[in-house]
Amino acid sequence: MSSFFSITPIVHQYLLEHSLREDPLLESLRQEIAPRNLPDMCLAPESAQLLALLVSITGARRILEIGTFIGYSSLSMALALPENEGHIIACDASKPWTDIAQEYWKKAGVQNKIELRLGLAIDTLAALSQEKPFHPFDLIFIDADKPSYMEYYERSVALLKTGGLIVIDNVLRQGTVADPLVSDSGTQMTRRLNKKIFEDERVNISLVPIGDGLFLIQKKS
Repeated sequence: MSSFFSITPIVHQYLLEHSLREDPLLESLRQEIAPRNLPDMCLAPESAQLLALLVSITGARRILEIGTFIGYSSLSMALALPENEGHIIACDASKPWTDIAQEYWKKAGVQNKIELRLGLAIDTLAALSQEKPFHPFDLIFIDADKPSYMEYYERSVALLKTGGLIVIDNVLRQGTVADPLVSDSGTQMTRRLNKKIFEDERVNISLVPIGDGLFLIQKKS
């Protein structure tokens, strides 16, 4: 019989103390929104560290980020890229938030690796699919408006190279996806998405219980 345990606050603190190596600029950026009481808007630092590790492990050089906010995840990925290699296209609709992102990208010296595309992500994804010549992405990270996740997922599969990786944040919704008493629209949408990915024979998958849940999805064909 397989064993498991709950990630209690004490265990979570232990994990942070013994595995988190957060760059000082990333920590400073995360603190930008601390006084604004928007904890769910920023990727958990341990999730960002895993995302950066995945960039390094997979050798990803062409990256798409759907949902940029203050640029925490894009900065984490950019710092994981080799000094003179790699390109991230970052999609977001908010100029005020991405102004903060660009400030920190410049501080880190990675602004030339990140191309911000302001506007609705759906429109940006449609435009990317029509570019000639079309260059598929090595890695796509999704952390944006939750009602659009299903469409983001389908478009991402089409934009991804064979063997490439999609990473989706917030797929556990703080555990509410497993609670039958919770039936709000966001939770129900996430359940449908998780079921769709689970049943999708085009991909290899692993749902990782880190942060608010990361779904790792590798395109088979």
